[in-house]
Amino acid sequence: MAALPATRSDPTAALRAAVRRRWGNAADVENIEQVTLGGSNRTLLFDLVQGTQRTRLVSREETFAGAEKPFLSPAAQFQIMSIAHKNGLCVPEPLFTYDSNDEIGPGFVTTFANGTALPRRLLADTEHHASILHQLAITVAKLHAIDPALFAFLADLPESGDPIAAMRYRIDNLGEPHPALELGLRWLERHPPPQRPKTVVHGDFRTGNFLVDDGKVTALLDWECCHLGSPAEDLGWFCTRSWRFGRTAYHAGGIATRTQLQDAYRDAGGAAITEPEIRWWEIFGLIRWAMFNILQAHGHVHGRRSPAYAACGRNTALMEYDLLMTLTGDYD
Repeated sequence: MAALPATRSDPTAALRAAVRRRWGNAADVENIEQVTLGGSNRTLLFDLVQGTQRTRLVSREETFAGAEKPFLSPAAQFQIMSIAHKNGLCVPEPLFTYDSNDEIGPGFVTTFANGTALPRRLLADTEHHASILHQLAITVAKLHAIDPALFAFLADLPESGDPIAAMRYRIDNLGEPHPALELGLRWLERHPPPQRPKTVVHGDFRTGNFLVDDGKVTALLDWECCHLGSPAEDLGWFCTRSWRFGRTAYHAGGIATRTQLQDAYRDAGGAAITEPEIRWWEIFGLIRWAMFNILQAHGHVHGRRSPAYAACGRNTALMEYDLLMTLTGDYD
């Protein structure tokens, strides 16, 4: 894997220049806050200042480069979010993309949504879990109902084809032997789920990627893994053991059971997804999350140095353990 470029440590001047290109030289930026340096994007919050008016906005800047990256370009994310927003989903409104005249990016700017995405806070708020599940089910069912023809630009992604072949491709590109993951892929091949008409799939629908403010879901975030596929994939990823954050009996993101998720999704207009389908995608999810951890550990070695990315190398073994325990039936 080629070395990855460093992310600008202080983006203030570049962000100010980009804002002034869109809103004029009288505009300014203040109160810049780096929220995350995530797996594929850096997220900055900032105030757009126009005279006495302040508007909180969000900058998303790509941090993971390379031809074999498993993440969508910022331009594609912007396009997806624009379609989702126009179709009434609770998505931050995309405002503009950075271009070649900007000294920041690739990336884009959106409106700001209130709320927290921190799993420990969301999972502690048990009073609102039933309502949150209901809102999430409506959101993801509405996403899956959008005409997939609007997302034809995603059709050539490996993930929009055979999911097992795509996962083998991603793992093989990392150049590391992982027998447990190969065993998991073989299990998936021997127990195929039913074929469903393809929909747009968020690809990272899980606790930690949506905002909640006083019990209300205010935004679905992180669209860089979007592709075409089975709607059951989003439900299975949400139920993957890694995203339960210790509340393992609550399969759906630590807030509900599989059955409750199935019922809520169907009541919201989604397809009748079966429990075996969800379990199949949970196993796929453990393999996928292990792959992402290997990828981030490689990033640490090849330029994106961070203790968090380095720890991903160890996390891979945890994913493999969870996978094996799930295959043997010791984990639900």
